[in-house]
Amino acid sequence: MSAEGVTFKTSVDVGKDVTAQDLRQGFDATILTIGSRKPRDLEVAGRELSGIHYAMDFLPQQNRRVSNEPLGGAPDILAGGKHVVVIGGGDTGSDCIGTSFRQGALSVTQLEIMPAPPEHENKGLTWPNWPLKMRTSSSQAEGAKREYAVLTQRFSGSDGKVAKLHCVQVDDKFKPVAGSEFELEAQLVLLAMGFVHPVHEGLLKTLGVDLDPRGNVRANTEDYQTSLPKVFSAGDMRRGQSLVVWAIREGRLCARAVDQFLMGTTNLPR
Repeated sequence: MSAEGVTFKTSVDVGKDVTAQDLRQGFDATILTIGSRKPRDLEVAGRELSGIHYAMDFLPQQNRRVSNEPLGGAPDILAGGKHVVVIGGGDTGSDCIGTSFRQGALSVTQLEIMPAPPEHENKGLTWPNWPLKMRTSSSQAEGAKREYAVLTQRFSGSDGKVAKLHCVQVDDKFKPVAGSEFELEAQLVLLAMGFVHPVHEGLLKTLGVDLDPRGNVRANTEDYQTSLPKVFSAGDMRRGQSLVVWAIREGRLCARAVDQFLMGTTNLPR
């Protein structure tokens, strides 16, 4: 890609090192593909206790340790010698499980608010619908306890540190089931519940692009242009957290839309 003429600039904080004004004045088209990086939080009592972290604060640290890179001044988040609870049942949650076991966790429990999936998929289901069935990742197979249809109601602890989760079973409408309350011991809680929308602070607020009701950058799938002339958006930043195949597809379609825009073959404002 470099040989074809693409200029790559690394270690650049877009919105700070390169301002929104720089982008709009210095380029004929700008495509926003920064992703959906605002993590979903669990805003319950006790959330302020230490020992409760986002998965994406925990996992990159281990990558840096493995590659002998500095942690950047952030405090260590380590699972060794601790009872760990991972909240969230996706791939990121599985990564948290495997990393916790590698670090020497005493136990790992994974909580999922959704009900347990069936052991076998619906054979009548056709693509592109995803066949729902019980799946076990290699990390989960290492010994994690998996709990389904569980809601964490609050955290508790002592000396400012988390020690317990107070949970309850939920029904198919995610309503608490009376009498099903239980507690889990935990000295480390990892929140792996996905991402809600792109980070608004910085570039997006400075640009002033319109957002959709979910907090994503508003752009349609015909021309991918945002509310600002010459500014386009595609991928997770536009549609919300999704699969990489969707990001690839939108990137290609957006590139075609920008090409048509630059060649003057569309009716978009220039």
